[in-house]
Amino acid sequence: MRAGTPICLGRMVSPIGELLLGAVGERLCLVDFAHRRGRFRPLERLRRHYCAEVREADAKCKVLEAARRQLMEYFAGRRKGFDLPLLSPGSPFQERVWAGLQDIPHGRTLSYGELAARIGHPRAARAVAAANAANALSIIIPCHRVTAGDGGLGGYAGGVEAKRFLLELEGVSSIG
Repeated sequence: MRAGTPICLGRMVSPIGELLLGAVGERLCLVDFAHRRGRFRPLERLRRHYCAEVREADAKCKVLEAARRQLMEYFAGRRKGFDLPLLSPGSPFQERVWAGLQDIPHGRTLSYGELAARIGHPRAARAVAAANAANALSIIIPCHRVTAGDGGLGGYAGGVEAKRFLLELEGVSSIG
């Protein structure tokens, strides 16, 4: 992606609150919670990474429309995965964690330690948690599927109640 390409920002109302959606070109780069503290941190990180201005999306941004449609299908229980072109820049370790998140099946969870072991860093549970927190594509890259080692929910950018809602939507019943 060339520097200076704008980040087009849109919004959508969902069952867990208003979501901010962002795209660079025709690739989705942001799905975040409009109501959370620090909500502009992922967007600012993307803006700096791409040396890009942020502007409101127009009707021509097909990837934002596709993201809205697929997210609404997910919330309605008609979609278990997403088929969207993604752009998620991070360190090699973060990218490995985010790829690992995408391998967790719908309706399943892993602990931070289990995910760390899966990606070849069995002692890096805290680093996995930090990479999870840096995920700019909530729900799409399903960081809500990672729970605490004691079976508790752990943290979530959209709040614990949003995480509980998403896991219950996916049929996960044994959550803290």
